[in-house]
Amino acid sequence: MGNRLAGKVAIITGGTSGIGAATAELFAAEGATVVIAGRSEAKGSALAGRLGDNVHYEPQDVTVEDDVRRVIDNAAERFGRLDVLFNNAGGPTAGNVGDITGENIDYGVKLLFTSVVLGMRFAIPHMLALGGGSIINNSSIAAIRHLQGNILYSAVKAAVTHYSKLAGIELGPQGIRVNVISPGAIATPIFWGGSARANTLPDEENERKMAKLQGNLARANPLKISGVAWDIATAALFLASEEGRFVNSHDLVVDGGRTSMFNEYPDWVKR
Repeated sequence: MGNRLAGKVAIITGGTSGIGAATAELFAAEGATVVIAGRSEAKGSALAGRLGDNVHYEPQDVTVEDDVRRVIDNAAERFGRLDVLFNNAGGPTAGNVGDITGENIDYGVKLLFTSVVLGMRFAIPHMLALGGGSIINNSSIAAIRHLQGNILYSAVKAAVTHYSKLAGIELGPQGIRVNVISPGAIATPIFWGGSARANTLPDEENERKMAKLQGNLARANPLKISGVAWDIATAALFLASEEGRFVNSHDLVVDGGRTSMFNEYPDWVKR
C-alpha cells in the first residue's frame, strides 16, 4: 500500500482481533515490522501468517507485568529497535455506582490503566536509544461523556487520557510523542462480551451480530454510518507516522460526531 512506516518496528497489544488486528494489517501494509500481542494464540498465529513475514505474534496477558515487559523487550532485541507502541488491549468492566466491588476496581484498573502505564515504562528506554518514538494509547469517548460506558470504565479511561497527555509533556523533549485515540462506538465484539466471548461463537453468529450492530450504531451519530476498526487503525497510522510529527499530548476523538449529540446511547444500540 505504501511506506509511511518503512523501517519502523511497532507493537500492538490486543492485536489479534478488532481494532488491533485492523491496525496490524494497515501498519504492515505501510512497511512496518509489526508484533501483535494478545491472549488468543490461535487467532494471533493465524493473523500473523495471513499478513506476511513482517508480522509476528507474541502471547500476552496485559494484566501480567512480566508479560508486558517480555513482549516489549523481546521485540526490541529481536528487531533491534522499537519505534511505535499502540496500547490497544482492553475490554469491558463490571461495576456501577451502587455495587462496585474491590475486585471490579482491581481488574478494571489493571486491564485498562496499569497495562498502559507499564507498557510505556518498558518501551521508553528502547525509544530513547533511537532518539524518539510514538506511543499511542487507546482510550474512549467514555472518558469525556456520561453513559458511553459504565462509570468504572469511564473513570479508568479518563485516567488513561489524562496520564497520556501528561506523559507527552514529560517525554516530548526527549523525542517521544504520546497521544490518545478516543473511539466512539466502533462495531467490534466488545458489544457482546469482548473478543473472548466472540471466540466461543460460530462465525455465522458473530457475522449476524456484527451486521445488526453496525445498523444500530449507524443511527447513533450524525454521519449515520457505523464506525469500524479500520477508522481507528487509520488514526493510529497518522499518529505513528511522520505525518503526525507535530502532534503530542493530544486526544484524537474518532466518533462521527457522537460526543456532540445526546449523552446516552439508546437501549437499542446494545440489543
